[in-house]
Amino acid sequence: MASYTVNLTDTENNALSVYVISQQEWIDNVVHDRCRIATDDVCKICVEKCLETGTPIPGTKDGMVALAFQMGWVKTAEQQNAESDALRRAQEAALAASQDTPPAA
Repeated sequence: MASYTVNLTDTENNALSVYVISQQEWIDNVVHDRCRIATDDVCKICVEKCLETGTPIPGTKDGMVALAFQMGWVKTAEQQNAESDALRRAQEAALAASQDTPPAA
């Protein structure tokens, strides 16, 4: 299980207290709700891909998320960014190379 710590300045803590009774409870709820939404999204992708490929659908959300990653149906945001950056660099290199090539006669 992963554990994360959030540090607020006194100003941020005081300002947040205007809107919430418990900063910790609010932070926990926000993070857990975002995780729930992400899990639902990944499970939806997993079910769609399982149906497309004839792969048995796992019986739990944990199993669906694990399978989606194992099969490469989903990638982390870090992986997506790295692939996007690599594609952009390749496109820029191809463009630069095409501009350096003299026109055909």
